[in-house]
Amino acid sequence: MKCIINRRAEFSASHRYWLPELSEAENTEKFGPCVRSPGHGHNYVLYVSMEGDLDEYGMVLNLSDVKQVIKREVTSQLDFSYLNQAWEEFKQTLPTTENIARVIWTRLAPHLPITRIQLFEHPELWADYEGNDMEAYLTISTHFSAAHRLALPTLTLEQNSEIYGKCARVNGHGHNYHLEVTIKGEMDARTGMIADLVAFQKAVEDYVVEPFDHTFLNKDIPYFEQVVPTAENIAIHIRDLLQEPIRAIGATLHKIKLIESPNNSCEVYGVSDELLVPRQIQEAAIA
Repeated sequence: MKCIINRRAEFSASHRYWLPELSEAENTEKFGPCVRSPGHGHNYVLYVSMEGDLDEYGMVLNLSDVKQVIKREVTSQLDFSYLNQAWEEFKQTLPTTENIARVIWTRLAPHLPITRIQLFEHPELWADYEGNDMEAYLTISTHFSAAHRLALPTLTLEQNSEIYGKCARVNGHGHNYHLEVTIKGEMDARTGMIADLVAFQKAVEDYVVEPFDHTFLNKDIPYFEQVVPTAENIAIHIRDLLQEPIRAIGATLHKIKLIESPNNSCEVYGVSDELLVPRQIQEAAIA
């Protein structure tokens, strides 16, 4: 029986975004404050996913052995390092989050049956790499606070209360929504980027966070005058709002995850990706 296991590891390292073939002004325009010398640092968190058959001892792999491989091949070499000089690969392609994940895959693949590398640069930015040449995924997380009421205008209060429970109360209620936006694309062979991170963050801020934050969704967002602002419908609307802005920065919108509360969240995929996701997985993600 196949099973996927995950191993977590950490390392602290610094890096700098700087291309010697560009002028200081060009580097600053392209990378912003990340060009500052001698660089800046992060506490990276790494997750290595591996797949295999269970052995007679009920294990895919001995996790003690996995730990030693990750330490030998990755963390002992990167911990407290300057990434631009730590590995030869980072001299050709900058050590962005997504490119670090890709290179870690290449270092571990000869030794472990890996299926995914996930690397957190910090809790609001992480990358996923699944072995597809230069294709990777980049996620940013953010939040907004908003109120809503779940009710169909064609139904009575009693009927809406039967469907939506307390969420149908006439004066609404609020949430601190946590939003995760994932894009995918091909890393540039020189910059190591799927897309300009600042432009990515600005698109999410301009099209979602700023318009939605501190609003009553039913009244302040025209779309929800006719559509009940359930978490599912909010996620779909955010997906539709971001589809073109993400395409404009050279990437593809892969997934929207909206966490309404610690107990409720939903996920919807970009229009180009939802055909690739089995229907039962999409429905389970909304549960």
